[in-house]
Amino acid sequence: MTSMAFMGMGYFEMLLLSLAVVCFIYLRRLSRNDSPLPDWPVLGMLPSLLRNIHHVHDWTTKLLEQSRSYTFTFRGPWLAGMDMVWTCDPANVHYIMSTHFSNFPKGPEFKNIFDVLGDGIFNSDSDLWKTQRKVAHGLISRRRFCRFLERTSRKNVEEGLIPVLDHISEQGMIVDLQDVFQRFTFDSTCTLISGIDPGCLSVEFPDVAFSKALDDVEEAIFFRHIVPKSYWKLQRWLGIGEEKKMSRAWKTLDRYIAHCISLKREELNNRTNKNEEEGIDLLTSYMEDDYGSDWLKSDKLLRDTMLNFMIAGRDTTSAALSWFFWLVAKNPSVETKIREELKSNLPAEEAEKWRVFDAGELSGLAYLHGALCEALRLFPPVPFEHKSPVCPDVLPSGHRVDERTKILFSLYGMGRMEGLWGKDCLEFKPERWITERGRIRHEPSYKFLAFNAGPRTCLGKEVAFTQMKVVAAAFIHNYHVEVIEGHPVSPNLSIILHMKHGLMVRVTKRWEH
Repeated sequence: MTSMAFMGMGYFEMLLLSLAVVCFIYLRRLSRNDSPLPDWPVLGMLPSLLRNIHHVHDWTTKLLEQSRSYTFTFRGPWLAGMDMVWTCDPANVHYIMSTHFSNFPKGPEFKNIFDVLGDGIFNSDSDLWKTQRKVAHGLISRRRFCRFLERTSRKNVEEGLIPVLDHISEQGMIVDLQDVFQRFTFDSTCTLISGIDPGCLSVEFPDVAFSKALDDVEEAIFFRHIVPKSYWKLQRWLGIGEEKKMSRAWKTLDRYIAHCISLKREELNNRTNKNEEEGIDLLTSYMEDDYGSDWLKSDKLLRDTMLNFMIAGRDTTSAALSWFFWLVAKNPSVETKIREELKSNLPAEEAEKWRVFDAGELSGLAYLHGALCEALRLFPPVPFEHKSPVCPDVLPSGHRVDERTKILFSLYGMGRMEGLWGKDCLEFKPERWITERGRIRHEPSYKFLAFNAGPRTCLGKEVAFTQMKVVAAAFIHNYHVEVIEGHPVSPNLSIILHMKHGLMVRVTKRWEH
C-alpha cells in the first residue's frame, strides 16, 4: 500500500519530499556545526575552502584561533568523503601521536594519497613500519654515517655553496636563494643517501629534471587533499590536470633512482676493499648489511626508501633555510647576535676572517639553535599532517571521530596560537628558545611539531640541524643577504611550505678568502 502510494505521487509531491529530506539533513548538520564556516546543502563547506585556497594556511589559522580548543569540524560535499577535523590543540596532538598511537596509523587513505612513496617509511604501518624504522635508526645513528655527514656537510658548503655565493656576489647578481638552497640540499641529500653528488649547485644553475619532478609530485599531492577523491581519480583515469603532472613526474623519479641503484650495485661489485674511515652513505649500508632478509635490499624497497629520504632531506631542509634567511634579513638585530655568538666561539685572530665551521663547533650555540627553531615554529616545512582512526574515538577537545574522518593537524597554525606561544607569537624572537641560564630551551614535541611527535618522531632531526647550522654559520659569518625591495613572499600551495615566488636577494661578501 505504501509503495503504491509512493508510485502514485506526482512530480510536485516528490520534489517537495526531496526538498524536505535535504532540509532535514542540512538542519541536522547545522545543529552539529562547531565551525565558523557556513555549511551549505550538498556542497558543505567546500565553497569557503576554494574561495580562500590562495591563502589557505593563514585562513585556517584564523579559523582555528576562533574555534573552541583550537579545533573545528570541516564538512565536505555530501558523500564525497571530505569530512575533516582540523586542529592545532596540543592535547589532541599528544593523544593521537603518543598516548593512542595505535588507533591512529597512516592507514590506507594516507597511502592512497601518497602512493608515489610506495612502501617507504612515511607510508607504512605496523610491522613494516617498525622494521624500516629500526633499520633506518640503526644506520643513521652509526658512527660511520655521522662521520660521513660531518665530512659531506662541510665539503658541500666549501665546494658547492661558497663558489656559487662568491660568483653571485662578484657579479652583483639578483638570485633566487630558495633555488640555491634546493640545489644545495638536493646535492647534499643525494650524497648522503647514495654517495653520488649530482652537481646540481653550480654557477651554471643547470636544469634538474628530478628536482622539478619532486615539486610537481608535492603540488599534486596537495591538490588531492582539497578535492573529492573521485575527482582526482577521474583526472588520473583521463590523464589530465594535476594527475597528468603526477604521472610524468613519477616516471622521472623512478628513472633517476633506478640509475642511482644500478650505479651503486656496480660500484660495490667492483670494489676490492672497504674503506670506512671517511664514513659510508646509506644506500651502501642498505645493500651490504645483513638484516636476516633480502627484502630490504630489493630494488623496489630501495627505490621507496630513497624517495622517502630524498623528500625528507631535500625539501624540508631547503624550505627551512629559505624562511630562516628571509626572517633574518627582516630582523637585522638577529643577524648581528648570531655573528657575535659565532665570533665569541672563535680565537681572536680568526674572528674577522673568512671561515667555514665544522658541525662540532656549532653544537653548543644556543642563539643560532634558537633562531632556527623560531623559523621552524613560524614556517614549518611540512605545514599540515593528517590522520584517521581505526576505531571510533573522542579527542580531548570533545570531537568525535571515526574511520571516515580525516584529522588534519595545522603545524603552521600551531606556531601562531597566542594561547600557546604568548601575545608575541607572530614575532621572530630566538630568545624564546633560550633559558635564563643561556641554555637551549626544549618545548614538548606535541607543541613544537616541526619534527613530528611520539613514535614517529623524525629520525633525521639531528641530520637536519647539522646541515642547517653549517650552512647558516658559513653564510652569516661570511656574507650579507639583502631581500629585493617589493619582492612578494608567500607560501606555495604544496605539502611542503616553499615560497610561491622564490626568495630574490642580493648577496655581498663581508671579506675575501
